[in-house]
Amino acid sequence: MESNSTTGNENTDNLAHNEEIENEGNTAPQENTENTVNDEVVKLQGDLAEMKDKYLRMVAEFDNYRRRVAKEKMELEQTAAKNTIQSLLVVMDDMGRAGKQLDNTTDVNLLKEGVSLVFNKLNNIMAQKGLKAMDANGRDFDPDLHEAITEIPAPNESMIGKVIDVVEPGYYLNDKLIRHAKVIVGK
Repeated sequence: MESNSTTGNENTDNLAHNEEIENEGNTAPQENTENTVNDEVVKLQGDLAEMKDKYLRMVAEFDNYRRRVAKEKMELEQTAAKNTIQSLLVVMDDMGRAGKQLDNTTDVNLLKEGVSLVFNKLNNIMAQKGLKAMDANGRDFDPDLHEAITEIPAPNESMIGKVIDVVEPGYYLNDKLIRHAKVIVGK
């Protein structure tokens, strides 16, 4: 009987030994898999850090760009206003001289001529800057271009729905409407 129990112990020992050998074979691939996963995680973390850095740099560059454009826009507006004002200074000088002449001259025709010259100079300067007056008198009423102050009875059938009188002219600046004409419309 003793021999059976010894054989049983030996079989158990052999089985345990065989399982250890099998497990040793299995642990190597598990370790390799874990190392591969760890390497992949480290690589992905590096990629993520690189993408975060690129994102932060891009946001900073965009913010700098936005500030620079806002500053350039403000400077451009100031420069444009400066050029227009400098052009109008000539007209102001002429108006000052005309004001002095009002005190010394009694000839109304001479005064009218002086005012007309100053007005023409102003119109020329404004035209050079792109300002153009709207021709609205006698045209069909267009709410996109005209602002109706009032309606009056039309003098004839052909003037119904048309501009009879212009109270305040409309203007275009470089072919863009900047002021609607205030008009009286025939009904």
